[in-house]
Amino acid sequence: MPPSKVPPSIRQRRLGAELRRLREQAGLSVTRAGELHGTQQSRISNIESGGYPVSADRVRALARLYGCADDALVEALTGMTGGRTRGWWEEYREILPAGALDLAELEHHAVSMRIISVVHMPGLLQTAEHARALFRDVVPPLSPPEVEHLVSHRIKRQAVLFGASPTPLSAVVHETALRMEFGGPEVARGQLEHLLTASEYPHIDLRVIPFGTGSFPSSGAAIVYFGAEVARLDSVQVDGDRFEFIDTEPQLIKYRAVLDRLDASTLGPGASRDLIRRVAQSI
Repeated sequence: MPPSKVPPSIRQRRLGAELRRLREQAGLSVTRAGELHGTQQSRISNIESGGYPVSADRVRALARLYGCADDALVEALTGMTGGRTRGWWEEYREILPAGALDLAELEHHAVSMRIISVVHMPGLLQTAEHARALFRDVVPPLSPPEVEHLVSHRIKRQAVLFGASPTPLSAVVHETALRMEFGGPEVARGQLEHLLTASEYPHIDLRVIPFGTGSFPSSGAAIVYFGAEVARLDSVQVDGDRFEFIDTEPQLIKYRAVLDRLDASTLGPGASRDLIRRVAQSI
């Protein structure tokens, strides 16, 4: 089977990267791995770049070749095979940046998520009106159709929280985000009411960092941490003008520590809801 003409998704690239790490840990070159596996060097390279579809049996065979004894990791890797997941986000392939599709795919496959957001509401907890107000302020300006494509993509992503099999979410927002009246008072109140409703779901743990807390980890960035079946396969997105996804072990350890330390800066769930209500009433 020839390499796929469709650009590899972030999930396919991650599978290839993990197989490359296993090979390097085994001390094998691409050439030697190909010889031992009975395949061409180019095939190994294409698998590791995510550009060649790989079966679960081949993943298991390569894991054995590389001496990987971590059965949980191997099974998690086999679960990432089968080519690009044809999820709902594929309809946006020619419309939105590839990073937006990668984000939706990561959310779809995550077994848990943790978020910290300071100025903006987490995208997964935004109302359509709030999101629309944000996208209308993008520079350079977006056309009305572009804005609506972004809004619909953002709302469809929220199925991971409000669909039939919701993903557990732990979200920390700063009081700043509560008081940013994007779209005006009516939109802001609607956003806060939506946040209160979401916080009552048993799988959503929402906490607020109030003014006066002082410094706290990651005060200058929004972070989304995607939990996988095994910790080694976790991923992080650091929000910004460009989509940036991180998956190296040192960085994963760093961001886990950042999120763990944030607990000391937050109000409890009940106190957080009380603060959200007070802000909504003041608008």
